[in-house]
Amino acid sequence: MPNAVDQLFAVQSEISKAEAEANRSKGSVTLVAVSKTFDADAIRPVIAAGQRVFGENRVQEAQGKWPALRADFPDIELHLIGPLQSNKAEDAVALFDVIETIDREKIAATLSTEMRKQNRFPKLFVQVNTGSEPQKAGIEPKEAVAFVKRCRDVHGLVIEGLMCIPPADENPGPHFALLRKIAGAAGVEKLSMGMSGDYQIAIGFGATSVRVGSAIFGAR
Repeated sequence: MPNAVDQLFAVQSEISKAEAEANRSKGSVTLVAVSKTFDADAIRPVIAAGQRVFGENRVQEAQGKWPALRADFPDIELHLIGPLQSNKAEDAVALFDVIETIDREKIAATLSTEMRKQNRFPKLFVQVNTGSEPQKAGIEPKEAVAFVKRCRDVHGLVIEGLMCIPPADENPGPHFALLRKIAGAAGVEKLSMGMSGDYQIAIGFGATSVRVGSAIFGAR
């Protein structure tokens, strides 16, 4: 079985190499270790090795393991990287430090209400469906700039970045380039793009964070 800590270090090394090749400063890309489907015992060695930023797809699954882990490691930063249903918004605001998957008016409004109610303000990203895939979450690219503006002006949300998941069977480069272009037009600085199979490419296109799971923890 591959060792998650060894693989963490290998991914960190690849990120540093990709930063250098893209003429970017070392440490400019944040590694989000995607721990979905892995239990606390599998995650603890990776935390002990120094990793502090993690991503989860489901609110309920994250609730089952992260409160206890955070009791031991209070400096964890937890990202929600899966679709958010409005009935889970209260729990998501309470648990996550970053919510990367705002993609529709209803969820923007619900998050705005919950954040004010709890006086807790996670960092927020808008998910863009760069491939216009009907089965995938995310706002359509042509609607993304206006949607970011509505999030700010109508719902009072601070949108820090954009996130995308390119189609699995396509070259990811054009999708990363599109997300970067939309971010420029929308006036946001952070780009969450790139996963285990393409994070080095994403760094070349300006990713500020990459979401890497199987390359660290192994196959699910």
